[in-house]
Parts: sequence; C-alpha cells; structure tokens
Amino acid sequence: MIEPRSRRLAALLLTVMLGGTGLAGCASKPAPSDTASRPAPIQGRPATTAPMESTRPTYAGPWEDPSSPLYQRTIYFDYDTAEIKPQYLDVIRTHARYLGSQPGTRVTLEGHTDERGTREYNLALSDQRADSVRRFMLAEGVPANQMTILSYGEERPADPGHSEQSWRLNRRVIIQY
Repeated sequence: MIEPRSRRLAALLLTVMLGGTGLAGCASKPAPSDTASRPAPIQGRPATTAPMESTRPTYAGPWEDPSSPLYQRTIYFDYDTAEIKPQYLDVIRTHARYLGSQPGTRVTLEGHTDERGTREYNLALSDQRADSVRRFMLAEGVPANQMTILSYGEERPADPGHSEQSWRLNRRVIIQY
C-alpha cells in the first residue's frame, strides 16, 4: 500500500505535469511567420518561395495541335494587295467550320504588312487584309460577333529582315484564338 505522503506527492507531481502542459498549450504566442513554417532547405538545393505549379501544359484548343487542320492560322498576301490567295481558301474554310460549330469561341484576325509604305498606308492595308478574311468567314456562315479585327501594319514583323523573303513573311493575317 502506498503511504499517504507518497500518494500526495504523486498527485502533486501529476497536477504539476498536467497543469504545466495545459498552461503551455494555452500560452499565447505570436503566430509563426510564413518563413518559419517552411521546412529548412535540403542541403545542396536552394529554398523556393514560388508556389507549386502544375508542370502539365494547359490545352487551349485544337489549333495548338500540329496534326490538326486548325494548326495553320497564317494567311499570306502578295505585295500591295488584300486579295486572298487561292491556296488559303481551304485554311479559312476549316477555321470557319470550326467557329460555326463552337458558338462561344471568338477569334481576332490580326492584319500585318511589310515595312514598305507609310505608317498610315500600312495600317489601312493590314485592316483591309484582316477584313477580307473576315468577309470570307462571314460568307462561310461565321457570326460577326465571333470575330474581331486588329490591324498592326508594319509594327509586328514576323521577320525583322529587309529582304523580299522577310517582306513575304510579314504580309499576313493571323487567326488568333
């Protein structure tokens, strides 16, 4: 049998231990800072503060797939004209069919020119080129509210060179989804 004095000592010891943890649990401390809650960096690897992001690419649409007929979105033009070349009619028809089947999808038709000509002339010509693609798509049944025109003129060259090859690449309309 335990003596009363030993029993009281054990009870007192138990009370102090339980009371001490209770007090420690109730003590108010400042909230830890964001850096204090992070684990220490593993040796040899720097600590990062960037949030974990998915490395998985997001799929915006079939126009990003090289095997899709929608992948080709650039229509090239001859010098000083807004007439669509026959080889691009099927490309535009393909985009028009897709837009017709996707009423919530919108495109911007970006018109561009080469560097020759005045700024004003090039802006007007790039607008005419984008409008010719828009009118063709309208004729193919695409609602007007799915298309917007943006004219850049010579401001955003695909090729910054000053040769006929560079100019040929810069005379274009890009169908941007």
